[in-house]
Amino acid sequence: QVQLVESGGGLVQPGGSLRLSCAASGFTFSAYAMSWYRQAPGKEREVVATISMGAGHTNYRDSVKGRFTISRDNVVNRMYLQMNSLKPEDTAVYYCYAPYSKGYWGQGTQVTVSS
Repeated sequence: QVQLVESGGGLVQPGGSLRLSCAASGFTFSAYAMSWYRQAPGKEREVVATISMGAGHTNYRDSVKGRFTISRDNVVNRMYLQMNSLKPEDTAVYYCYAPYSKGYWGQGTQVTVSS
């Protein structure tokens, strides 16, 4: 079965960095664009970044451009989100999403940016 498992979240001070990882299994990872989403308390889930199948194309929401970097390794079936210069408004649960079949979500990993 399809599994997406996020890791790497935690508590970090403003200006700090975190690297999220999403381990994928149960589908042909290299055949799909992948995305990171986030959902803050009381807000809608929003897309953060998307990466194409071969990693040649990436897109970011404006608020994270220049601070976040999405990447993937199709050999080990993992996607990453390097987050630098973190701000309190980046606080959210971060999810990876695979548009395979009906679409699959991971369980999420909490990122809290606070002093």
